[in-house]
Amino acid sequence: MPSQIVINLTAGEQTNMREQMRRLRLLCPLLRLHLLLLLAQQRSPTEIAEWLLCSRSSVYEVAAAWRQGWRPEPLREPGECASALRLAPSLQRSLLALLAKPPAAYGWCRTRWSCAALALSLQARRGIQVSAETVRRWLHGLGWRWKRAKLAAKDNDPERTPKLARIRWMAETLAPRQALLFADELDIALLPKSGYQWMPKGLQVEVLTPGQNEKHYLAGGWDFRTGTVHYCFGPRKTNQLFRDLLDTLESRYPAHRYDRVSIVVDNYKIHQAQAVQRWLAAHPRFQLLWLPTYCPRANPIERIFGDAHDKVTRNHKRKRLRDLVADVGRHLEQNGPWLYRLSRIYQEPEITTALKELRRNQQVA
Repeated sequence: MPSQIVINLTAGEQTNMREQMRRLRLLCPLLRLHLLLLLAQQRSPTEIAEWLLCSRSSVYEVAAAWRQGWRPEPLREPGECASALRLAPSLQRSLLALLAKPPAAYGWCRTRWSCAALALSLQARRGIQVSAETVRRWLHGLGWRWKRAKLAAKDNDPERTPKLARIRWMAETLAPRQALLFADELDIALLPKSGYQWMPKGLQVEVLTPGQNEKHYLAGGWDFRTGTVHYCFGPRKTNQLFRDLLDTLESRYPAHRYDRVSIVVDNYKIHQAQAVQRWLAAHPRFQLLWLPTYCPRANPIERIFGDAHDKVTRNHKRKRLRDLVADVGRHLEQNGPWLYRLSRIYQEPEITTALKELRRNQQVA
């Protein structure tokens, strides 16, 4: 039976309304839901287009988006921010695949990905149109953050693999009467290191600089087994400072309890000085193990020194250097021990292969 409600529309008015519907069809989530539900009922694209007064291309477009990972955003409470698309697993893999390569690999003339560039690349590769802000929310949801990169020296020591394998061997075969330490030096400057801290909006906290910068130095050794840091201070970073650390370690690891003390150090010149070699010759229980050049990630004490900067020297308000030095010592005494594991760099396949070879040689010997 025909409808009792009659609306007289001229042919021109109907054409104009249909044109408006075509322009708005991609912006209307309700139309997409109607299309999906009718497709789920196994209606043909021709039937759906006639019932919803849309084109068949719209039906095909929504169906293709569904197969490529698009899903309707779940309903949210009033006031919550809703994104246009949910990050489906297949879409997440596509996004991470883009981030795994530089933008130049996809034809962009730039060195860093932006949210807008990622959105356009997803549209080109997957045919899904999203905004830059949606991509930003996706990245935050995946644990990615926009932050400053750090400079790193080239880790290309030709003896890198055997050096790291030997250190890992010492760590894995450490006997009760043996000790393994990682040593390095820390610069303590009266000039504060600037960093982030909580402050009122519109107000930037000021950290006063000294009239003339002063420096003091710390030499420390981190015990792999206990996580304790043994340290000493000095006015200059010379081999005397390192020998003072060796004297400290000799008193902390007496001969009646330890037969061998291995100390892992970098290739800084004060560790290779003739005076240090003479000290080692006079104390045969002690031996030095060398890290690869330009490989600070392999030294766990670097993390402890970074922690000291974050908790003590960053944005500090001390006016006298001796007070700042005392703060560093207090930090090492109160906030330890640091029960770190060796870096993942020691678990690389080539290091594991070299370690197996080292074990075979030890068994033959």
